[in-house]
Amino acid sequence: MKKLLLFTFALLLATAVTAQNRTTFIDESFDSNTIPAGWSVSGVGTNNWFLSASNLSGGNPYEILLNWEPQFNGTSYLVTPAIDLTGVSSAVFMFKHYLDNYNGASVLGIATSSDDGTTWNQCWSQSYSSSGQRQVAQIITSSDFGNPNVKFAISYTGSSYNINSWYFDDIQIFSQENIDLQLKSIDIEDYTEQGINTISFTVFNRGTTATTSIEASYQFEGHDIITQTFQANIASLASQQFTFDVPADLLPGDYALNTSINLVNGVEDDDMTNNILTKNIGVSLGSTQKIPMIEHFSSSTCGPCVSMNNNMLNLTNNNPGKYTYTKYAMNWPSTGDPYYTEEGGVRRSYYNVSGVPYVIMDGAITSINQGTLNQQYEAPAFAEIRGSFNVTDNTIQLSADVMSYVTLNNVKVYISVNEKTTTQNTGSNGETSFHHIMMKMFNNAEGNTVTIPAGDYTRLEFTHDMSSTHVEEMSDLEVSVWIQDYNTKKIFNSHFLYENVAHPYPVQDLVLAENEDNTMTASWTAPEQGTPTGYNVLLNNVLVAENTTDLSYTFDSQSGSFYIVEVRALYENDITSVSVIETMTNTWGVGENNTPTYNIYPNPANNYVRISSESSIQNVCIYNCVGTLIDRVEVTGNSAELNTAKYGTGIYFISVQQDNNMIITKKLVITH
Repeated sequence: MKKLLLFTFALLLATAVTAQNRTTFIDESFDSNTIPAGWSVSGVGTNNWFLSASNLSGGNPYEILLNWEPQFNGTSYLVTPAIDLTGVSSAVFMFKHYLDNYNGASVLGIATSSDDGTTWNQCWSQSYSSSGQRQVAQIITSSDFGNPNVKFAISYTGSSYNINSWYFDDIQIFSQENIDLQLKSIDIEDYTEQGINTISFTVFNRGTTATTSIEASYQFEGHDIITQTFQANIASLASQQFTFDVPADLLPGDYALNTSINLVNGVEDDDMTNNILTKNIGVSLGSTQKIPMIEHFSSSTCGPCVSMNNNMLNLTNNNPGKYTYTKYAMNWPSTGDPYYTEEGGVRRSYYNVSGVPYVIMDGAITSINQGTLNQQYEAPAFAEIRGSFNVTDNTIQLSADVMSYVTLNNVKVYISVNEKTTTQNTGSNGETSFHHIMMKMFNNAEGNTVTIPAGDYTRLEFTHDMSSTHVEEMSDLEVSVWIQDYNTKKIFNSHFLYENVAHPYPVQDLVLAENEDNTMTASWTAPEQGTPTGYNVLLNNVLVAENTTDLSYTFDSQSGSFYIVEVRALYENDITSVSVIETMTNTWGVGENNTPTYNIYPNPANNYVRISSESSIQNVCIYNCVGTLIDRVEVTGNSAELNTAKYGTGIYFISVQQDNNMIITKKLVITH
């Protein structure tokens, strides 16, 4: 089945190569740290356009930014390279944008020019007066169409003082086909929990004909293809999301998810190049409590900051333990907050903050209230942080353990030492006290790059003399730690470190072993330092032993079943360590003691093996000799045939789950 899907994808690509009637003139996502060749700006405000590392408009990081300063009044143009429109009478102009509005309204437009920008012909315009993320998709035409050298432009008209900034990304200009459905996105998170996961996708109708039916397929690497026909009603230049009826049952690991649009309105559409997407998915070993991370940019010279500070103070006072917080003092407006630091400036640049107050939660959410805080707090988190800090005279010493339930490659761990309340950075806005003010970041504001394998943890330790910072009282410190994807800005989790206590060391040497009586035992040794009050043990993400003082836990097991054991050390005053995780598949314990109720032949096998049973079979799993799952096949009926040519020579175990949920495992030898 896997080969069939690969063949299907190859066929789609081959068909796409032969489709010559489509035309995409511009397809620019600005996914680089330089402005692409041929792009330019004209009109007033030519010094206000920049390439930004942000992704506020909804694309990938790096997008075009129109900033309010230096202030101008008039029309400014972001201009595309010239394209040949000979014989073309109309085209679709599509782009994403995000407005951070300050006051009043401004007009956004699309214009064309066939005389190198001397004359601009307006094709579309719309007034905007509120902040938000939007997408524009317009069929446009003008007297410039039909010429060989035509430039397009996104135009801004108004006083730049009315905006803070405007972001633009994913600019496309294309001619329409009759039937052309684009697979726009696979709508499953990059990281998800094990077990049943629904698979959704979004399509965009680029063609002129309405879409009434879609045949689509998906396949996780190592799983069967799922194909379904959906009834639809998608007008030209409109989008719609669909969900497959058959979900995916996923064990922990990393998967490639392939999704394709096979047929549109019962036929292949006119452009097959946009019908396939692949997304890498990490399925977690477990999850933990999410603690939302709030980053707040403010200044004691900012009048509007007073109201925001009061709102955030009320929100945090009403939600103890449900947030982590760091506030960066900015050096503007006016002469600026005296507690500004260059590290705060680095974070300002990272988020492209153009005005204060500015508050962002978990790297993406700018509307922060009780509802959005609850939403983030209730979401699963796939990484966790525990640690502590101690202060001696002017020196702070801290250590933080960062653990992950999924493999995190080259993520950033940020550590911020804050003062809980300051009073000496008063400015011109009337405030006399400020909260969570960042004093120092370790090692600096660029963060610490780490890679954490699933189920593992890493430790970060720092010591620093804080006498060179703005700290008013060394007894009033807190330490915020958060894990962030630098490119997407997604924050996986955060936590305040425990104050003035010993580091909460995790358990050591966790191992799983099979016993002769069809049980398995998890055993571990005490932490390298400290004296835990007990241990919490989770089996397959369910708490099975709470605050036990034993150093082992034994449980019943079934052959062919996959087990995850998680152990967390508990300390006094509700202090805990990060979890330590071990996994194992029981491949023989129970199955060897059951009367066989199915046959496998031939055994040894070469290119195939047949499985037959008196009872109906649910699924068949193939494990290698060390118990790693390498294939899983869903079965309907009493028999199945597996292609073993794709497996290497060696000893394997076939685990069959029948309708009565009995799981029986047999040894299989493969020779080639």
